[in-house]
Amino acid sequence: MKFLGYTNFAFVVFLVSFHSLLACSQPESEDHEFNYDEGTGRGPSRWGTLKPEWRNCSDGRKQSPIDIGIVQVNSELGELQRNYRPAQAILRNRTADVAVVWSGDAGNITINGTTYRVVNCHWHSPSEHTIMELVHRSPQNKTAVVGILYRYGMPDYFILSISPFILSLQMEDQNLGFINPERIGFPGSSYYRYNGSLTTPPCSENVIWTVFRQPMTVTRSQVEALRAVLPPQNRNNSRPTQPLNDRTVLFRPRRSIFT
Repeated sequence: MKFLGYTNFAFVVFLVSFHSLLACSQPESEDHEFNYDEGTGRGPSRWGTLKPEWRNCSDGRKQSPIDIGIVQVNSELGELQRNYRPAQAILRNRTADVAVVWSGDAGNITINGTTYRVVNCHWHSPSEHTIMELVHRSPQNKTAVVGILYRYGMPDYFILSISPFILSLQMEDQNLGFINPERIGFPGSSYYRYNGSLTTPPCSENVIWTVFRQPMTVTRSQVEALRAVLPPQNRNNSRPTQPLNDRTVLFRPRRSIFT
């Protein structure tokens, strides 16, 4: 995604939903059914050809991520309703990314009357910026993603708190104890919203994306630590931007411009 006025970022995303993580999780096979290196024949441009059920990656019309350019201001979008609580969590090397996965009920968010339970957060780091995704899912098997942009600067305190586990992470899960998703931090109340997809196979669509406009900060060493534990073909683990097609990107300003 292209964010206005910034050149060096990190990006974190939360996936939230009602059901247990399924399509939102990247496969964890040893040889990796897909990766981010085009030279292997399994990179992003080939994902849609690797399996019939991954065809959306090539043919879908509502794919993510996107460049955020022209937006429609919507004063009716409210603040993101969060109801998180501490729950047991592990740190997992999924080979496609590093993820904090909650095994207990760590709470939820509510969007348009639908409640989405938090499932995991994980990091994507292309060469010019890094993104964190917080994944949630609803009982109706709907998925919502909350994206947080990071700019290089001061350390991110959530990553700092789990740094010893990241540095020693191999293929065995690391027990983090009880983690409250609120510790990740949410930068302000202004955000973009659009209808998109998972950014990894099977690239399922009709995923509600909420991307905060204001970035937080992270150090280069923190980003490098998250990359270093991944295989070389996945250290720049960000999918290229996808066509917007006929979608509208809504924007919630910090304060309504109509009041």
